[in-house]
Amino acid sequence: MEVEREVVFPAAPDEVWEALTEAERLEEWFANDVELDARPGGEGVFRWDDGEERHAVVRELEEERRIVFDWDDDGQTVIELAEVEEGTLVHVVETAPGFGTALELSAFAWTPVA
Repeated sequence: MEVEREVVFPAAPDEVWEALTEAERLEEWFANDVELDARPGGEGVFRWDDGEERHAVVRELEEERRIVFDWDDDGQTVIELAEVEEGTLVHVVETAPGFGTALELSAFAWTPVA
């Protein structure tokens, strides 16, 4: 199954990039505990308070523009950023054998850094 979403955040691409690649920022909106080595081949572990744990490997990374995660369930998340007049357009394409969305945009409770 494939899910594609786009959303515009009223923030600069560098701020949005931080929220997607820095463990402390990911813990603000995505998972309760995050370990992420944000470089090609780097590994990530995402843990939630309910005991769920997901593992990923960074397949591709183009600073402040694109990151691709391969998940342990054979799913993949491709995130691309583009600067637009209103801020940053985030385009996400997720594929998963069974639907367990990794970074569903409706879950973004992220706010720009002041």
